[in-house]
Amino acid sequence: MAGTSRADHRVLIIDDHVLFAESLELALSLEGYDVRRLELPGEGGSMATIRSLALRANPRTVFLDLDLGRFGDGVNLVAPLAKAGINVVVLTASEELGRWGGCMRLGARRVLPKSGALQQALATVRRLHQGLPVVNRDELERLLDAWSRERRAHDDLRRRLDLLTPRERQVLGALIEGRTVREISHVSVVSEATVRTQVKSILNKLEVSSQLAAVGMANQVGWRLGA
Repeated sequence: MAGTSRADHRVLIIDDHVLFAESLELALSLEGYDVRRLELPGEGGSMATIRSLALRANPRTVFLDLDLGRFGDGVNLVAPLAKAGINVVVLTASEELGRWGGCMRLGARRVLPKSGALQQALATVRRLHQGLPVVNRDELERLLDAWSRERRAHDDLRRRLDLLTPRERQVLGALIEGRTVREISHVSVVSEATVRTQVKSILNKLEVSSQLAAVGMANQVGWRLGA
């Protein structure tokens, strides 16, 4: 709340990059905030564990890295923390504006690039502490629009992949594993000509011109055989 002491403004840092987290912790501490780093479990634990620890810390603001190593994508923490009334400020090395927009859509107050984030982080906390907005309307709309465009593109790729027959899915799965047409032919006990025909059908349905592009499209949307 605006007007309260900075010492009453608890800031929690969730970041597995120790050097960056320590630098941010020191800078915020020198500004007078009650700041602490979340100790990520050395063994075991999960995203649910981190969420529970973060909520238990009862912070007013959380600086959240999206890349949490073995724990996965920090975006999964944005909504639950925001719904708890916490100011979520995302830190990321990603330059994908669609991903930034996705975080804002889930309730993040702001997304900051990790390059040069320290001064921006301090300025953001100051404004949050004073009850001031940290993102203007134009920037918010730009990020949400980037997310919307990325979502439509993702859905279009999934639509094309859904056109594949069960056999074509098997062939695409083998291509993703790095198998050649000859290897797929040998394993499937069919002629190479048959496999080439199946590959051609896959490329036509996916609207791409090469096996590499087909594999890239599948990887882009996280497609896997049987998923």
